[in-house]
Amino acid sequence: MSSSSALAAPTTPAALIVDGLRKEYPRRRSLFARQTPPVKAVDDVSFAIAPGETLGLVGESGCGKSTLASMIMRMITPTAGSVLVGGQVVATLLPREVLAYRRKVQMIFQDPYSSLNPRIRARDLIAEPLRIHRLAEGSAIQVRVVELADQVGLAASSLDRFPHEFSGGQRQRIAIARALAVSPQMLVADEPVSALDVSVRAQVLNLLADLQAQRSLSYLFISHDIGTVAYLSHRVAVMYLGAIVEIGPAKAVLRRPHHPYTRLLLEAVPITHPRQRTRRREVLRGEALGASAAGVGCRFAPRCPMAAPRCLTEEPLPRTLEANRVVTCHFAEHTPELPRGETIT
Repeated sequence: MSSSSALAAPTTPAALIVDGLRKEYPRRRSLFARQTPPVKAVDDVSFAIAPGETLGLVGESGCGKSTLASMIMRMITPTAGSVLVGGQVVATLLPREVLAYRRKVQMIFQDPYSSLNPRIRARDLIAEPLRIHRLAEGSAIQVRVVELADQVGLAASSLDRFPHEFSGGQRQRIAIARALAVSPQMLVADEPVSALDVSVRAQVLNLLADLQAQRSLSYLFISHDIGTVAYLSHRVAVMYLGAIVEIGPAKAVLRRPHHPYTRLLLEAVPITHPRQRTRRREVLRGEALGASAAGVGCRFAPRCPMAAPRCLTEEPLPRTLEANRVVTCHFAEHTPELPRGETIT
């Protein structure tokens, strides 16, 4: 595996392996402009997910999370690296093999309204994968549709409605039922609750947790909200400018972050502990320089409160600090602890 293969550390045979994955986009330039470096949307990312495990992937908008998800789903071809599911390299699958792959890995998108065809009734939206994959025929399709609707908390009497007649939470339940129709081994959930009202988010997260327990599903759960990721994940990977800067067990990462970026993300979570509300908090200042700037020194150095001259010239390598905990920072051991009562559990 790649130099960052330490990031792939499940203790059981992996349901998904991402090894040294990269995606670069060339920059357009005029005839007389100098050659500019490509945009590194995803830069040497490696991890693995065990059966029945949830890996939460968190980071700011634009850090490469959705690009990574698209490569896993074979919607985008990687520049380098590989995605393996069941021992098969996803990028090399023949067209006739892609359909079988879609049965193993399904995706839940951020906006349930734009991901559902507005001209098709909910019943047919859920039935469509059954027909495409030839998993049922005739009346058996409708029986299976009702079963799937019941599993995600939708009434059978509502299945003849169109997507615009459902609430946002109900539309996302339709999307989940459709993804479950082919009995996948893994779900890639790309910001599945960010478009929902706060009151509905917990319901959908609880549904995903229940389905995982019932079906032994593996999840790659993507979000920009570290609090949401903490609720569902067994392990957490923190992504910045296309690279994973910290990964480890969720409780360990959230109680004692070793990367300054992880710590600042946690500092941004609203304080609920009454004794901590008056404490001065560090703020993540400035904006990311852009994926094309990565590769010279530490990519987080321009915004890091701990940055030293070394950080501007020497790119840090992933280091294992403790069991199943990898951090990409020169000074990871010196990151201040979060105050008591302010950790997310």
